[in-house]
Amino acid sequence: MSVKEKKSILITGGAGFIGSNFISFFLRENTDINILNLDKLTYAGNPENLAEVAHSERYVFIKGDICDVGLLNRLFRNYKITGIINFAAESHVDNSIESPDSFIKTNIEGTFVLLETARKYWLTGKNKKKPGFEKARFHHISTDEVYGSLGDEGFFTEKTAYAPNSPYSASKAASDFLVRSYHHTYGLDVVTSNCSNNYGPKQHDEKLMPTIIRKALSKEPIPIYGNGKNIRDWLFVEDHCKGIAKVFQNGKPGETYVMGAENEQNNLFIAKKICAILNEIKPKDSGVYEEQISFVEDRPGHDWRYAVNAQKITDELSWQPRERFDTGLRKTVKWYVNKYKDI
Repeated sequence: MSVKEKKSILITGGAGFIGSNFISFFLRENTDINILNLDKLTYAGNPENLAEVAHSERYVFIKGDICDVGLLNRLFRNYKITGIINFAAESHVDNSIESPDSFIKTNIEGTFVLLETARKYWLTGKNKKKPGFEKARFHHISTDEVYGSLGDEGFFTEKTAYAPNSPYSASKAASDFLVRSYHHTYGLDVVTSNCSNNYGPKQHDEKLMPTIIRKALSKEPIPIYGNGKNIRDWLFVEDHCKGIAKVFQNGKPGETYVMGAENEQNNLFIAKKICAILNEIKPKDSGVYEEQISFVEDRPGHDWRYAVNAQKITDELSWQPRERFDTGLRKTVKWYVNKYKDI
């Protein structure tokens, strides 16, 4: 039976960091599922991230924009799409400060186009699902950055008020509200998950951990914003993928689930930890990598601390992160050392 004859899940932004890790994981764990991957392949999308599934009979890649209404209509007509997991997003905060227009376009308008297309193809009216689409679901992937910044204490939960502080987080907050509205207005089956900072293989070179590793190996200054004391909760990407699968398959319609690892580390600690691993597995001819750490002017509106209380998803869906930070970070560093072996 061809992909077109089977029920399929549409993954948007699946050539990016989290999306590509999720596709590989989900195809491996669900042998009866077909995946269509719609990705625009902007700077953050990399087809090489999906080399391991590229020839699978259950995987189809489509290059395109989630804002393209005509393309989405054709995909819904040609494939029996019974689920959407929306990873597609502009996500680099620095870029959102310099050029916010693309973030508004993709993160807000793109989410709207996806929701409206799903509503048209899955529903005949409010809470009235078309035959064959009774279990059709829209899963929106979001971020803990929509909740703003924490002080030295406290945690984000699903009940935390939204307080985005960058054009990126504001655009994600707006898309979260659109998803919520389609459930309450039309009865569309939606779930949303907001995660803490992810780390692991396949992340874009511009992000913190790949930058630290790349700069270290290139013998360049390792840039750390401000005093390096900004704190994030670090979640290994495969643990996040497992959480996404649980929310998509078993989450309650209309609900939001936050995911974190209870692993708060500041940026300077991360840099020093990575340098220590590099000193061990790829030592320099002289000196140590930590000597390359350099402090640069802080990012405008840089949130101080993110931390997540993931008790809800643990209680309702029996999810909790399994990867310890020390082992996850070592796996991550080794993966990038191999990637940057020609530096």
